[in-house]
Amino acid sequence: MSTLVREQKTFQAFELLYVIGIVAISFSSIFIRWSSADVAVIAMYRLYLTNLLMLPLAWKYRAELLGLSARQIKLLAASGLMLGLHFLLWMTSLRLTTVASSTVILTLEPVLVMLGSYLLFRTKVNRIMLWGMGLALIGSVIIGSGDFQLSREALTGDVLSFLGAAAVAVHMLIGKQLRADISAFAYNFWVFFIAATALAAYNLALGLPFTGYGAGEWGIFLLLAIVPTLFGHYLFNWLLKHMSAAAVSMSVLGEPVIASLLAWMLLKEALTAYQLGAGALILFGVWLFIRFGKE
Repeated sequence: MSTLVREQKTFQAFELLYVIGIVAISFSSIFIRWSSADVAVIAMYRLYLTNLLMLPLAWKYRAELLGLSARQIKLLAASGLMLGLHFLLWMTSLRLTTVASSTVILTLEPVLVMLGSYLLFRTKVNRIMLWGMGLALIGSVIIGSGDFQLSREALTGDVLSFLGAAAVAVHMLIGKQLRADISAFAYNFWVFFIAATALAAYNLALGLPFTGYGAGEWGIFLLLAIVPTLFGHYLFNWLLKHMSAAAVSMSVLGEPVIASLLAWMLLKEALTAYQLGAGALILFGVWLFIRFGKE
């Protein structure tokens, strides 16, 4: 087999894994809507169970997991807290607004990451990226205005989804610094654990029950750990070694499309003209932003 053929087959394998990752993260909102547990409890067990599934490999990375510097520990704590906040805000938004509105607003994440990079590190932003950012933000405002006409509760959900996108953007900015020094496994393991523990403290403070959930609820918690977390987010982190960051970032455009279709089929959620038009504007704006962004 020639080198060219081997490279083509390897690239096709990466493309297949990429598609699997997009489909996997798209199921997240569906599983959350199927659960009747409090969103903070869902998020906590989703992350703790992910840690449990990662444990078999922890021995291999034990030296790195236990040999972190004080600076790395502080950054991991901040990243984990932001991830926990992201899950709390975004998952709450799914209880207030539609899957389509919530997930499409979440695609603003790369725009907010670049905005943070510009403010903190003076990363260069070109004119086309600014146009893309503007279109995406206008689309978000249109969705918000449309949902406000529907109900104030839906608008609150949109705002929470936007704040969730901002929280995960901070998480990504911190993670970018950490990933230069530690492996994807060590980073994800500690960030997931810290986020889950922060959510556990939140649940304890509010008096939310940790037990008493039926087999169906535990099944949903486990599905969230396996499907969107390991086969979605963790897989994308692994693909960063084999695909460009811009290509991996494009996954945010696939999630709202597939999630909205799944919500239509499984949750019987209809798509309004506001959501279709504004969603297309957001996706186009984010595509422009990523396509013409700097690596």
